[in-house]
Amino acid sequence: MADERDIPELSIAVPTRLDQTREADKEEERKKPVHSPGKLIEDELPEEDLAQKKELELCVERVEDPDPGVQKLALGLMISQIKTATSSMTSIPKPLKFLGPHFGKLKEVYEKMPAGENKPMLSDVLSILAMTNAKPELRECLKFKLSGTKESLSTWGHEYVRHLAGEIASEYDARQEQDKPVVDDLLQLTDEVVPYHMSHNSEHEAVDLLLEVEQIPKIVDAVDEANYSRVCLYMLSSASYVTEPDDGRLLDGAFRIYRKFAKLPDALRVALRMDNVELAKEIYEEAADPLVKKQLAFMLARQNIFLEDPENSELITNSKLSEYFLALAQDLDITEAKLPEDVYKSNSDAAGFSSNVESARQNLASTFVNAFINAGFGQDKLMKEDDKWVRKNKEHGMMSATASLGMINMWDVDAGLGKIDKFSYSQEEHVKAGFMLAVGILSAGVRNEVDPAIALLSESLTEGPSSVRIGAILGLGLAYARSAREDVSALLTPIVEDSSVGIEVVAIAGLSLGLIFVGTCDANITQSIMTALMERPDTDLSQSHARLLCLGLGLLYLGRQELAEVTLETLKALSHGLGKFAGVVVESCAYTGTGNVLQIQKLLDICGDHPEGKAYTGHQGAAVIGLASVALGEEIGIEMVMRSFDHLLQYGDSSVRRAVPLALGLLNASNPRMQVHDTLSKLSHDSDEDVAMGAIFALGLIGAGTNNSRLAATLRNLAAYYAKEANQLFVVRIAQGLVFLGKGTMTLAPYHSDRQVLSSVSIAGLLTVLHSCLDFKNIILSKSHFLLYTIALSMYPRMLMTFDEDLKPISVNVRVGQAVDTVGQAGKPKTITGFQTHDTPVLFGYGDRAELATDEYISVTPVLEGFVILKKNPDAAPKEVEVKKLLDRKK
Repeated sequence: MADERDIPELSIAVPTRLDQTREADKEEERKKPVHSPGKLIEDELPEEDLAQKKELELCVERVEDPDPGVQKLALGLMISQIKTATSSMTSIPKPLKFLGPHFGKLKEVYEKMPAGENKPMLSDVLSILAMTNAKPELRECLKFKLSGTKESLSTWGHEYVRHLAGEIASEYDARQEQDKPVVDDLLQLTDEVVPYHMSHNSEHEAVDLLLEVEQIPKIVDAVDEANYSRVCLYMLSSASYVTEPDDGRLLDGAFRIYRKFAKLPDALRVALRMDNVELAKEIYEEAADPLVKKQLAFMLARQNIFLEDPENSELITNSKLSEYFLALAQDLDITEAKLPEDVYKSNSDAAGFSSNVESARQNLASTFVNAFINAGFGQDKLMKEDDKWVRKNKEHGMMSATASLGMINMWDVDAGLGKIDKFSYSQEEHVKAGFMLAVGILSAGVRNEVDPAIALLSESLTEGPSSVRIGAILGLGLAYARSAREDVSALLTPIVEDSSVGIEVVAIAGLSLGLIFVGTCDANITQSIMTALMERPDTDLSQSHARLLCLGLGLLYLGRQELAEVTLETLKALSHGLGKFAGVVVESCAYTGTGNVLQIQKLLDICGDHPEGKAYTGHQGAAVIGLASVALGEEIGIEMVMRSFDHLLQYGDSSVRRAVPLALGLLNASNPRMQVHDTLSKLSHDSDEDVAMGAIFALGLIGAGTNNSRLAATLRNLAAYYAKEANQLFVVRIAQGLVFLGKGTMTLAPYHSDRQVLSSVSIAGLLTVLHSCLDFKNIILSKSHFLLYTIALSMYPRMLMTFDEDLKPISVNVRVGQAVDTVGQAGKPKTITGFQTHDTPVLFGYGDRAELATDEYISVTPVLEGFVILKKNPDAAPKEVEVKKLLDRKK
């Protein structure tokens, strides 16, 4: 008997009702006629559509008729059908759908048709059909429109005009490749398209088209009172994303529009963004309204542009800045001086590290922290009125200790000079050098009619110990930053050219000239610095301070883009490795804040190199900081560069890795983002101590003036961790001082006016500090720690203070929240989100924006930031005024 396992299993499929249904469906599908995609089935069309289809097909046949009269009637009927057709957002108008298959045939008819009145009519029909039937690269929609009738474009609908605008831009680009491009016909058509877009709420498309055909100035005549603000907002936003010279054209167009509608504060803001001092002067002098002129004076002073105007001299020279800042401190109840120990909170440190153990390095750190936390308040508990604390420091530490009084009394020149005057008679050279530097810090960002800085410092420039000379030279650089004063240049230029002077003194002189003439491209100073670089021996150029000379050269071309080309070519002749460093610094400074993608790619290429042997690598660190400074211009660029920094940290050489934390600090100055904080917190424990110190200092930069508790806790933990490492602990203390800068009332962010305007003085101060930190051991941790005081150029109160028409501070309700991008949005969208209502004066965080919460006043400037003048609203609701008066009486 066979084994049961050998018997094969049989599977029998039993048909079910579902299977029978599926088979029937498949059979039904097979019986259906096969249609090509896009072919219309007459049996499926409604009766009305079928009649229209046959009518249009008859018109196509009639167009072929030799009789011009018949042709004209047929074309007239076709045009009428197309114009009156309606369509939804997702479907093509039916006449276009029915005529589509005949596009080729109509083109043949057109080619054979003799010239006459019918040919342009057929050309119009072909132009509208080409929108959906022609190949995009042939641009037949435009081709047939140019040979068509001169009928208004508006009759063909919005979608047709949009399509035509796209083809105009493409054709314009194609014709530019010819030897002698002829574009008059395109420009004539553009002049028709732009008004159509402007009148149909498509202002952004009008701007795009004019930008493509290089006719941006025409937008000025096309705007009106109803749409100029939307147009300007779009143009200003687009300027960050286009290459030169288009960015300049957009900014110039926005400037002209604002000027046309007498919006002078807005026009001045655009002029400052272009860094065009001459235009800024014109706008200021153009202001007839005294209130507007005073507001413009506040704005110019914020940008360190000091004009001669006796009427508003107090405002335009920032003379009142200290008074207003102290009023803010009084309002916030933070006038009481703080000690460094209040920031350290050493008693609560996990490791039990005590700051009672004194050392010269520890005292020096406390000097800087004391200066940072009490900056601008005019009083402190450490320095007081005597000089005991100065004596607790050694040599160059005494210089920084004396100079700290300049930062404590910042912006108040008259009172500050009285407090530091006694140090000018000191026989100790470092104390006297500190006095010189203190005078410069006192005067940073303000102008005094007596002009004390040059009077007190000029005598010490050429004689005496090098430390005193350095203090006087740097003091002049800080006091007259961006003043471009020739008398100061005449004092400092000979020092740069003097070959008998040490490289440190020459470097500080070159840096000071760069600060004073920032962004001016001054040929004489360029020549002097270039000569110094060429003639100095290699031993001098190999010293760390020589880099500051290169930075001074770069600052001369800050934001000037292609104007730096000649200097860059000349630097190639410098055989020393410092030539590479200088080239990178000058080029990155020239494109600072532009977001130029090509420059970013070039700098990334430098960072990606892996030099072999003992090749010079100093320029790679400069390239990393250059990446940050170039990308500062717009948010997308910042995000992309930060992503690139992650790769550089993983794969870059040590010279690149050491600069990445500093670059992160520059990108996020006074903006303690969680992601950046976490990255820097990890790097602060890096095995490479230069990377760790850079990360610690960058933690201070990103939290500068924010009082951020999370950052403060991180730095306290780092203080305990590095309790026995003098160098790292010193940097931790500096970072702690920066976080509590001005007791949390100041910012280092180089952008202001709703992040539209880059302060060249502010970015120059940040770049000086960061380039000094590229070599911690030989500069900051050695004898040149006083360079940290150049950050005074970047310090400014992060507040909103409001004034009435008599310039008396008034308190009004404002809503403060995160700024919202409203570019291109219809209607009147909300400009802030997550807001809270406060009474002025009020502190601003990074990315905050304010708007008035009352109708009682109107602001003279639309951007509520810094010092804002308000005037009474004549149309204010009477009830609101009465309620406010009642509340005031109760108070």
